[in-house]
Amino acid sequence: MNAHFQRVDLKKAYRLLNHGPTVLVSAGHEGVDDVMAAAWACALDFDPPKLTVVLDKSTFTRGLVEASGWLAIQVPTAAQAQLVHRLGTRSLGSEPDKLASSGVVIERVDAYAPPLVQGCAAWLMCRVIAEPHNQQAYDLFIAEVVEAWADDRVFSDGHWQYERAPESLRSLHYVAGGHFYAIGEAVVVPVDA
Repeated sequence: MNAHFQRVDLKKAYRLLNHGPTVLVSAGHEGVDDVMAAAWACALDFDPPKLTVVLDKSTFTRGLVEASGWLAIQVPTAAQAQLVHRLGTRSLGSEPDKLASSGVVIERVDAYAPPLVQGCAAWLMCRVIAEPHNQQAYDLFIAEVVEAWADDRVFSDGHWQYERAPESLRSLHYVAGGHFYAIGEAVVVPVDA
């Protein structure tokens, strides 16, 4: 990873998703890796940190998540908008070269770990908490965050710092039909002491 890849305290990991970004979900199993875009991911708990993500039954990535019991959630940047859209509109099931043809560069921090997409603003490695009813009825996966990292140009001291970072590093928020917004300017409200 790049020089700005920093470990994030797990007590602050929920803040990596707290602003509602479109995310990339990656998983791998038996030598097969995939990455998909997802708009429905949410922080769930603080200690231990947990999150939820909706993974439709039709997605190839879901099968890898179910087989491995692991997934990674990444917060992509505005500079990656085209990549995010490609990963959200193509399936590894019908396009075996989806990752290569999309220009995805992945790395692993451990042999067992899901692949991590380079160039993102944050990465959360997660172990799936088996909830068969939720997974089958609602496509809803619950996972515990076991490792978290962020690019220190946009996340430091436990907070997002987008107002100090290049616009290309801002997070994406998907609306529909290839239309994204990048996170806007900071609005700071004084906190009572």
